[in-house]
Amino acid sequence: MTTTEKYVLAIDQGTTSTRAIIFNHAGEIISVGQKEFTQIFPNPGWVEHNPIEIWETTRTVVAEALQKAEINRHNLAAVGITNQRETTVVWDKNTGEPVYNAIVWQDMRTAPIVKELEGDEGPDRFRQICGLGLSPYFSGSKIKWILDNVEGARERAEAGDLLFGNTDCWVLWNLTGGVNGGVHCTDVTNASRTMLMDIRTLQWREDVCEIFGVPMSMLPAIKSSSEIYGYGRKNGLLVDTPISGILGDQQAATFGQACFEKGMAKNTYGTGCFMLMNTGTEPVFSDNGLLTTVAYKIGDQPAVYALEGSIAVAGSLVQWLRDNLGMIVKSSDIGELASTVEDNGGVYFVPAFSGLFAPYWRSDARGAIVGLTRYVNKGHIARAVEESTAFQSAEVLDAMNADSGVPLKELKVDGGMTHDDLVMQFQADLCGVDVVRPKVIETTALGAAYAAGMAVGFWSGTEDVVANWQEGKRWSPSMEPAERDRTYRLWKKAVTRTLDWVDDDVK
Repeated sequence: MTTTEKYVLAIDQGTTSTRAIIFNHAGEIISVGQKEFTQIFPNPGWVEHNPIEIWETTRTVVAEALQKAEINRHNLAAVGITNQRETTVVWDKNTGEPVYNAIVWQDMRTAPIVKELEGDEGPDRFRQICGLGLSPYFSGSKIKWILDNVEGARERAEAGDLLFGNTDCWVLWNLTGGVNGGVHCTDVTNASRTMLMDIRTLQWREDVCEIFGVPMSMLPAIKSSSEIYGYGRKNGLLVDTPISGILGDQQAATFGQACFEKGMAKNTYGTGCFMLMNTGTEPVFSDNGLLTTVAYKIGDQPAVYALEGSIAVAGSLVQWLRDNLGMIVKSSDIGELASTVEDNGGVYFVPAFSGLFAPYWRSDARGAIVGLTRYVNKGHIARAVEESTAFQSAEVLDAMNADSGVPLKELKVDGGMTHDDLVMQFQADLCGVDVVRPKVIETTALGAAYAAGMAVGFWSGTEDVVANWQEGKRWSPSMEPAERDRTYRLWKKAVTRTLDWVDDDVK
């Protein structure tokens, strides 16, 4: 069988849906299976998923993608996994049953635990170890919450019966057999989002785990992002197929965007918004509210690091407008509604639904719409929603430029919102640099596919990724500097109105 007759399947286990995408050797999409799953909001600031439903959607979309492509497992060279990071699953290794719903990365319930962990040393207590400031965002405090709040969970964990993983780990364990010999491992990029891994040694830190109250027996083995972890077993569609790539979703997009050189950066517009800049083989620690994270590790090669600016709410704000307010019927309607007005009418929408992430890291913030007058209509609200993502990204880019000392020359972008010309043009105007979208914008799934394919020799290395990358569209700045400065100043003013909202007696 020639190379062109083989394909790589990527499972993209995202925040609102699970997708399976099949790619050919040129990095082109052959078929897609996609299924949304339930978003569970038990209390204000709480966000959960049902891990069983995640696994069921995974099986469904794999079948759909294979069927659409009219191929079977014999045509697959490898399977890669990419996933919503930090989302925490704890399950019983003997029964395969989760002890609680998955606690999603956006969830803010562990703010009191985080405050307690800060002690006298503050939010940077573990930054020099794990590259992260203390925040409810990361997995460590979510594991602790489950063990502290689910009856009998801590005893079962101490007895060695419970396993932890982000959703990559949960999907891999089930794919490779579950209770019948399922492989319990994760990759360095996902491990770097737990607060429990030493960012330099790429190993779990026993002392930090002890402080978080997490038994070491729960933790998956840490592997590279590109190696054979195991073979498909339980899911008959992928029997004996090597599962050989794992990257957290934002690292996968960085990989798929061919950001392999120091100083290259990408911004992904999804449920949240995430900008990563390659900083090379040494971790760089931020002075401006960014995270230090592992970008990728290919087999035995040294790990490559990144600075990351994480924004909690981007595409999910459009969903909120659709589902909670009913202002639009489908998410893609937002651009049309926003285009009915010439500007935002003085309205700024700061979507601090889960507090503010980079560069502020304020879990006490809550969302605000400011600048309302009788003049304002739903078009202005829609435009403020669109612009909020670009404003948040511009703040992250400013922080990245300050940390790296090298101003970014252009910004590679991907994700669903890059179809929206209004957002992308506004992004270029605010940042003052060209914004560039590749031909294949499914770079998250593509990055996982590349990592998997490289492990089995389907692609020879990163040079193949660079060769496959092609520019699709470019937006250049056109806004007058004075107007840019004015609107950006008002945005920053709007952000200050969201701070210090949560008191001890406010949910």
